Amino acid sequence: MNRQFLLNYFPELTTAQLDQFAALPTLYEEWNAKINVISRKDMDAFPVHHLLHSLGIAKVMKFKNGSKVMDIGTGGGFPGIPLAIMFPEVHFTLVDSIGKKITVVKGVAEALQLKNVTAINGRAEQVKDQFDFIVSRAVAALKDFMPWTRNKFLKKQINPFPNGILYLKGGDLSYEIKEAGVQAAQYNLSDYFEEDFFETKKVIYIKMV
Repeated sequence: MNRQFLLNYFPELTTAQLDQFAALPTLYEEWNAKINVISRKDMDAFPVHHLLHSLGIAKVMKFKNGSKVMDIGTGGGFPGIPLAIMFPEVHFTLVDSIGKKITVVKGVAEALQLKNVTAINGRAEQVKDQFDFIVSRAVAALKDFMPWTRNKFLKKQINPFPNGILYLKGGDLSYEIKEAGVQAAQYNLSDYFEEDFFETKKVIYIKMV
């Protein structure tokens, strides 16, 4: 993967981080051959569709060191794994109910020596811990997603935004937000990234404390 591609958007990346990001496509190719977590078409567009898309959250929120973040429905590790590379002093708990996907997450985290990742095979509702933020990438309609986050937020604030949800989703979300009964700010990823893929992609921020 072209390292300059990432440096254009994130010039603060260290050599160690660039090495980790550069290793991701090969790692996922290898895992995908054993456990299909990314479609072949998407694998070909991995740097944009998975890596850069996940890092859209980093354009909206610079997590402070010591923050705790949960990724609900992480699948093969998105957005959690790229964010864990981006923020090495932030702890990420990646949760998915499908065991083989968590096997991939654990394998990738181990290969990259990501000490700030905990992978849990289970449902978010069963996780007893609390977090500064919950992130996710279009795992469900917001009205279905919101109950999974109940009682999951720390009261103490250490980040630029009050603790809450950062949700990656695309399209016109006005009805979905209204249906969920929440107040939400929308950040267009096309404001940060020039690729056509991001034309309708957004980060939704919902304050929860």
